Amino acid sequence: MLDKILIANRGEIALRILRACKELGIKTVAVHSSADKDLKHVLLADETVCIGPAASAKSYLNIPALISAAEVTGAAAIHPGYGFLSENADFAEQVERSGFVFIGPKPETIRLMGDKVSAIHAMKKAGVPCVPGSDGPLSNDIENNKQIAKQIGYPVIIKASGGGGGRGMRIVREEKDLEQAIKMTKLEAKTAFNNDMVYMEKFLENPRHIEIQVLSDGQGHAIYLGERDCSMQRRHQKVVEEAPAVGITSKMRKFIGERCVNACIEIGYRGAGTFEFLFENGEFYFIEMNTRIQVEHPVTEMITGVDLIREQILIAAGKPLSIKQSDIEIKGHAIECRINAEDPKTFMPSPGKITRFHAPGGFGIRWESHIYAGYTVPPYYDSMIGKLIAYGETRDVAIARMKNALAELVIDGIKTNIDLHIEIMNDKGFQKGGTNIHYLEKKLGIYE
Repeated sequence: MLDKILIANRGEIALRILRACKELGIKTVAVHSSADKDLKHVLLADETVCIGPAASAKSYLNIPALISAAEVTGAAAIHPGYGFLSENADFAEQVERSGFVFIGPKPETIRLMGDKVSAIHAMKKAGVPCVPGSDGPLSNDIENNKQIAKQIGYPVIIKASGGGGGRGMRIVREEKDLEQAIKMTKLEAKTAFNNDMVYMEKFLENPRHIEIQVLSDGQGHAIYLGERDCSMQRRHQKVVEEAPAVGITSKMRKFIGERCVNACIEIGYRGAGTFEFLFENGEFYFIEMNTRIQVEHPVTEMITGVDLIREQILIAAGKPLSIKQSDIEIKGHAIECRINAEDPKTFMPSPGKITRFHAPGGFGIRWESHIYAGYTVPPYYDSMIGKLIAYGETRDVAIARMKNALAELVIDGIKTNIDLHIEIMNDKGFQKGGTNIHYLEKKLGIYE
């Protein structure tokens, strides 16, 4: 077993990793920026190292500082959490080259799946259904590109190969706009990702966002742990997630899950991962794979009883998968609300000191957060300050419990999006289930 793990992250995920390590009897090293010395996991860790100033580029994204921290503390492994360097193949490579275990996939796997074009090729080879598209990067031959678009059928979407988080994509509804859209996306991709490769896909008008959670030991064994519905989004950012997804039958789950498992074995995947799909008219279309733990992993844990972070650590320690597919039984329903420090109307971040805090409780309620009364939310990082998860025997029970929990949650001193979540839970469309990825933006009047 790995005897000491350095947690290369901050906030709620760092605390979540620390708790899993403690359960396994593993010592922890918390790294932090100068702005994060009062984070809860920093106060609870066995050892702490300040790795730089507040700016992420000089702290949480500073690879030499992280490697040095692991060296001086004698850590055996590094857990990257999500965000920051979690899907950075160069970081994974340097971690392993420096003699530490990277708790995640092999660097070459991260590279393969991080490039959307190579990922789509790998998925097609493994039999995973993909969105009809250009089957590779677009050239500068505009006539050929027009021909590809005609074959796919308008509307199409131009995407940056190295993109993510909603950046580097443009919808094209008519041929006359195609050339300019390709040029603009290439320019944006070069600036944002230092890679101007773009590709084309069919633009699905009203899909849902369904994702499949997998665990794979890199030793020829892999399992799927059901699906999550993450369609409640704003500006391509998830707001509410749930599991299982309304309307996905056990037959559909088995069909897509088995293909994801086959893909994991085919590419030699190691660790926890998520296959993301657009789902429309009963069909799944692969869009990308996240080679890390997801923000929304707790909803899968609640319905399967599997601790995904614990499994990540055990796999990284070289242990074969201890769970078989037949062990996975989906029970009940779980919903997660992302609680952000932001204005619920303008969505502008709202950093500052939390003057009063009360966590919700009750049967089936789980609160994942690093905040406490007196804690100051810094302005330098993502605005998410917690995740509220409600579990119920049925979806209706989970919604009812979430409503109660949101009403109980008190965070004073800063603005939060709690009111938005209450509005979503009371929304008739959400209560019915199966809404598409545009639903929330239409509801908020910001659909473009």
